[in-house]
Formats: sequence, structure tokens, C-alpha cells
Amino acid sequence: MLMDVVTQELLDEVLQKAKASPRLRMNHNFHDDPWTDKCQRFLNAMEPGTKVDIHHHTVDEMLILLQGSLKALIYDDKGEVIEEVVLDREKGIYGVQLPAGHWHSVEVLAPDTVVFEVKEGPFVPHEQGGILQVK
Repeated sequence: MLMDVVTQELLDEVLQKAKASPRLRMNHNFHDDPWTDKCQRFLNAMEPGTKVDIHHHTVDEMLILLQGSLKALIYDDKGEVIEEVVLDREKGIYGVQLPAGHWHSVEVLAPDTVVFEVKEGPFVPHEQGGILQVK
């Protein structure tokens, strides 16, 4: 099959890997090579308790909620929350675009949360993209 099809079976498979991971999250990439591909496209399966450092990118990042619930947060340079939105399909809030250059993070609010993420590539590790150290 030439097409990559997103099914509940695929979501469940990636979620099982997330639950078994010490990080409580797991990606399923649709792009071939994160180091060279010009567009990163992937599922991100996450469980409550996963830690996502406050970080920023030089490109916009789009999150589309497929299942579960997730809070997306934007911070100022001191680590104070300046904007937040809860993605929840039951409330009709399906996605968010996080603007380039702004500190952000996510908080998983429900078990079995999966988002589809898209951002311009290639992949830049957070060490290069920046992690905000909050005291």
C-alpha cells in the first residue's frame, strides 16, 4: 500500500509503546528522515505524567488532537504562562498552532492522548532550539 493510513489500530499500537516508555510518550513518524526531511509529520502518543520541557522552535508547530485531552501553554521569558488552551474534541477544540520563537509546552490531561504534529524540518534537538530553565 502506498498510503499511510491512520487507524485506531495504529493509535493503539503507538499508545502501547508510549505506556511502556519511561518518557510516557512515543512518536510514529510519517516522514522518512527527521534530520533531512523538510516537513516533520508524526503522531505523538502521550500519557499523563509525561514531561515536556518548556522550549521553542524557529518554526511554527501545529498540533491536531486525535483523541484524549491536552493543554498547550505559551510562556514569557520568565517561565510565566501567558496563554493556554485545552484541546478537547468533546468541547469542539481540535487543534492549535504554536507560533515560532515562543516558549511553549504541553500538559497531557487524559490517558490515551494522541496528537498529529506538523512542523517545518529538518529536526532540531531542543538543546539547539532552546529549553527555558525555570527556577
